[in-house]
Amino acid sequence: MRLDDPRPNGAPSTSQRWWPPVMLDPDWVRAHHAEFDVFHLHFGFDAQTSQQLSLLVQALRRYRKPLVYTVHDLRNPHQTDPASHDAALDVLVPAADRLITLTPGAAAEIERRWNCAAAVLPHPHVVERHRLSQSRPHSDRFRVGVHAKSLRPNMSLLPVVRVLTEAVADLPDAELQVNIHCEVGEPGTHAYAPEVLKQLSEFADSQLLRLHVHDYFGDDQLWDYLTGLHLSVLPYAFGTHSGWLEACHDLGTTVAAPSCGFYAEQRPCLSYGHTMHDGLDASSLRTAVQEAYRTRPHWRATVAERAAERARVAAAHREIYRQLLG
Repeated sequence: MRLDDPRPNGAPSTSQRWWPPVMLDPDWVRAHHAEFDVFHLHFGFDAQTSQQLSLLVQALRRYRKPLVYTVHDLRNPHQTDPASHDAALDVLVPAADRLITLTPGAAAEIERRWNCAAAVLPHPHVVERHRLSQSRPHSDRFRVGVHAKSLRPNMSLLPVVRVLTEAVADLPDAELQVNIHCEVGEPGTHAYAPEVLKQLSEFADSQLLRLHVHDYFGDDQLWDYLTGLHLSVLPYAFGTHSGWLEACHDLGTTVAAPSCGFYAEQRPCLSYGHTMHDGLDASSLRTAVQEAYRTRPHWRATVAERAAERARVAAAHREIYRQLLG
């Protein structure tokens, strides 16, 4: 069984707001060590310093609790400066009793940086099973989408959109749709970027794209949005893996992913050149759009494939836990 995520003192029971996981506090480990056998970490330690994570590791060692760490991010997409995440990885990766990651490329990078071996296990489906087999809607238009969300630090949005306006304009019966959250236009929010919204609005006024400004999507809204796209372009300049790509694989939406990170190893997708070091390769992005338009790839997981994959992943996790517990 998996323990429920405890709420911080004072957090209302109905709140959906993210908070730093209480389980990362060494005091929580000391108080609850008799209630769990293995401590498995995925995400959520952004607010912890490397010193605090060292104290967590010490607490786990004190009570002989194995640490399993699934390395989703070798570069945190929410942080412009990689220093704090690197420092966290320098604590967690060597300290883990077992490491898991999603792709061979990430495993090789872990081996190179820390001389540690990581098991490679795929990410299970993120879309609910009942939607995995639903038919995609028919459309006479070829729709390319970029979802800017709340402008995460790893997004290089406007350079990508500029290239896409040109690439899509050259294709008959094609359109570009850009989605972005309302808070990008709301003063006082962390995502406030009026100059970005102004540029996108100018593109929309020139009929180069359709702009949708909206609040966060719920799951069903997000799945409906993705199934309405033929091509979803990830405008990332750095990163490692993508849950968005997994959702597109579940729903049959083709992805154009950047060359940074290991997206192309995660699931079948189109690639284009885009890294922090080299910038955006406009030509390769145009080629990816043209390829998606011309061939209409159909890379979609079936219910049976995803169910079998999930069973294999669960069995692999059980075996890792069994080995650690002797």
